[in-house]
Amino acid sequence: MVRLGWLTPVATVDVDYKRQGGVTTVPLYDAQEIALLEVVRPCVDWRAVRTARAGRRSPLAALEASPGWERVLLAEVARIARVGRAAVVNWRRRHDDFPEPVAGTDVHFDRRAVVAWLLAHDKIGVPTGPTIAALVVAGAGGATHRFRLDDPWLSLADDAAGEDCLSGWSTDEDADALAALAVGEFGASLRRLTAPGTSPLAVPGEVRVIDRFRSGSGGLRLTLAWPAGLRGTAGSGPAGGVVRHGIAYAGPGDGCVCARHDCGGVVPVSWCAEHGDAVAPVLEWHPGGGIRCTDLSRARGLTAVAGRAD
Repeated sequence: MVRLGWLTPVATVDVDYKRQGGVTTVPLYDAQEIALLEVVRPCVDWRAVRTARAGRRSPLAALEASPGWERVLLAEVARIARVGRAAVVNWRRRHDDFPEPVAGTDVHFDRRAVVAWLLAHDKIGVPTGPTIAALVVAGAGGATHRFRLDDPWLSLADDAAGEDCLSGWSTDEDADALAALAVGEFGASLRRLTAPGTSPLAVPGEVRVIDRFRSGSGGLRLTLAWPAGLRGTAGSGPAGGVVRHGIAYAGPGDGCVCARHDCGGVVPVSWCAEHGDAVAPVLEWHPGGGIRCTDLSRARGLTAVAGRAD
């Protein structure tokens, strides 16, 4: 990241290693700048960077230093602030101190200037401390057990036939307990999962451990998986969590097309990281399995009421 120009030292300190090498100058970096890296550079697959195995090259090693890294379009500003592009256009129009375009264009902006502006106007915040996923898991006998995963990464499948995955740092005891719960004819069920970036999820069965990765520092990273078609919610509200384009249980309705995407995908959130707020409506969890379009659900409900009236 230093080679790419994403981080620059703010100071240095001399450390005397005596017989082990003498005086060495060690660069110091701004902790806030480091904490903001994943926020201000959303184009990087940070999960791949964090989970690179010992002895393997970091995905960042394949990137070349370029002035282009420090220029952003309004669409990327929207991704950084997790809003629609229209909101950024509105900020630029309403605020006289919004950064001016650079590089002789009207569409490119300096990344550092934009980030400073977003911070000053409370559009983004500095992450504080590690994020945590809380899990309540039930075994085949029905008894529930509570677990936590540090620095979780939740990847929800776009296809109902695929699998959702959740990885995070765990203790050996919790990893063994989770693996034991997943063993059996029906496996474990996830009664409740709360993780950053998604509504509380529930998975009625077939949750299993698919990977245990021991890092060079000794930490254990655990990965769980379950069929995406089983995903529901742990409470009232839209189902599916943060997924860009889901597959409806019974096919999409007329109102379930993302206005900025030609796939006709059903989007079960009120805001899409790729397409802003031009998505509607949400999906709902269908008790029979899978997720279903609320547009179709309303239509079926009206048909049923009309049938009883007749």
